[in-house]
Amino acid sequence: MAAFLLGAVLLIVQPQIVPSRPAINSNAETSSQSVQRELLKKTSQKNDLKENIHSNGSCQQLPQTIIIGVRKGGTRALLEMLSLHPDIAAAESEVHFFDWEDHYRNGLQWYINQMPFSYPHQITVEKTPAYFTSPKVPERVYNMNQSMRLLLILRDPSERVLSDYTQVFYNHMQKHKPYPSIEQFLIKDGELNVDYKAINRSLYYIHMQNWLKYFPLDHIHIVDGDKLIKDPFPEIEKVERFLKLSPQINASNFYFNKTKGFYCLRDSGRERCLHESKGRAHPQVDTRLLEKLHEYFHEPNKKFFELVGRTFDWH
Repeated sequence: MAAFLLGAVLLIVQPQIVPSRPAINSNAETSSQSVQRELLKKTSQKNDLKENIHSNGSCQQLPQTIIIGVRKGGTRALLEMLSLHPDIAAAESEVHFFDWEDHYRNGLQWYINQMPFSYPHQITVEKTPAYFTSPKVPERVYNMNQSMRLLLILRDPSERVLSDYTQVFYNHMQKHKPYPSIEQFLIKDGELNVDYKAINRSLYYIHMQNWLKYFPLDHIHIVDGDKLIKDPFPEIEKVERFLKLSPQINASNFYFNKTKGFYCLRDSGRERCLHESKGRAHPQVDTRLLEKLHEYFHEPNKKFFELVGRTFDWH
């Protein structure tokens, strides 16, 4: 009888086994989550997806690699450089499938239809910089493909903030619309305005934590955007190795354009540079304000270095 009672007690107190990955909230699903899962259930069955085969043997297919960000980190430069490789087929425009609800509701078949035609030996790549800082995106990508290989390009957070502002400023100028000075965004009541969206986008460790809930670190390759600008070839070599591509891109594919002040590409004798909107001069910012910005990012940067087991030459 005693043995029976002991067994019953052990059965009651036995802990439940909890899966370690991904770390998803154990509470009941919200209606939004239910809709997402139903959408994926409807569109992720291979029998339901068409890969739009061309007569030459190429087809449109889901990407095997995504450049997830970061905004103003050098994603366009990275994509253009990676496209030098013959085994890469890249989507020309930003797709915004996982972060724009109107696009996501269209399902995976719509996503496939946005992809370039590629051959079986090629890797299809798309880039949408907003993915990195969008909270819903990591889980959505994971639900589509748990083996996805992700590329993340980062720059000095302070420099990224200035580039972020510069892009929006020029967009307004082209439309002949006034836009406040950067100081009006960076300063609030005499202090650094930490609610400024451009600053939040540069808190890399916060966004990286979200991605690491779903993907192991060895599935995310971080490209040093500052080094890519100064000397692109070594960084592209690392990307080739990460994607398990044969080494096809050479130092001769890059040349420094003194007029533009950055590297351009040479492919089969044809030379091309990034759009004139790239590499624009940043606004002049008071030194003390820059120091405040550098000081603010010191601890977040330190947390990011610890998170990824790697340091970067940032202020």
